[in-house]
Amino acid sequence: MEQILSLSEAAPGSLMGAGPEYPWGGLYGGQIVAQGLLAAGVGVDPEYLPHSVRAYFIRRGRQAEPVTYEVDPIRDGRSFCTRRVVAHQGGQPIGNLEASFQRTEPSEDIETIAIDTFVPQPDEGGSESWSEAFDRVTVDSAVTAPGVGRATAWIRSTPLPEGSGPLLNAAALAFVSDDLPTDAVIRSHPVSRGRTDLWDPPLFSASLDHTIWFHRPADADRWQLHDFRCHSYVGGRGLALGHIHTLSGTHVATVAQEVLLRVDS
Repeated sequence: MEQILSLSEAAPGSLMGAGPEYPWGGLYGGQIVAQGLLAAGVGVDPEYLPHSVRAYFIRRGRQAEPVTYEVDPIRDGRSFCTRRVVAHQGGQPIGNLEASFQRTEPSEDIETIAIDTFVPQPDEGGSESWSEAFDRVTVDSAVTAPGVGRATAWIRSTPLPEGSGPLLNAAALAFVSDDLPTDAVIRSHPVSRGRTDLWDPPLFSASLDHTIWFHRPADADRWQLHDFRCHSYVGGRGLALGHIHTLSGTHVATVAQEVLLRVDS
């Protein structure tokens, strides 16, 4: 995770990031969102915390090349700061992103989404992950809701540097938040019936966009429950909406992603 969350200055208003090799080749959308959010936060007063980020994935990235992030400081207001970021590789845009930051504002604190009481704790399952950047304990779909397009797991990033602030934790959460949406969409599709492995045989899928609303600060390197459901599948596009909670049940973020899923007939 340290490599993923490290950016270097490429030019004034432009930063550069790299990532690890991914099992499928290409880039992982969560890397683009995480690094784009970090780039957007450079120069923003720490009093302003990230509260939302919206990204569109334009082209498939290449993992062997670094990504350059060009930042446009759209607005610095008394309550909100807004940044637009374009991610480039080889001179071509591969994604664009907008991030908004809010100065802490006193208000009522109301939570209406809660963890299902039957979801097991992370110490009741085995940890597994396709990336060294995070740990994951998958919740058996038979426990949550079989056959209704739901994917649930406890996820935590690898340890972040001591004293990591809200921006770094938000970026780490952004990275891992791209892990489950596609699984939820596949589980909603008839192709998932009878499969023990969702990816065998392989399917074609791609993240089209990714949106996160950060409700409350949380440490991304502590267990958080990611609970995603597919709300619609049409035109080859599945919409997954997910809620992220801390181990104590606090609702810290909401995530939406549209996934392109193509299945051989």
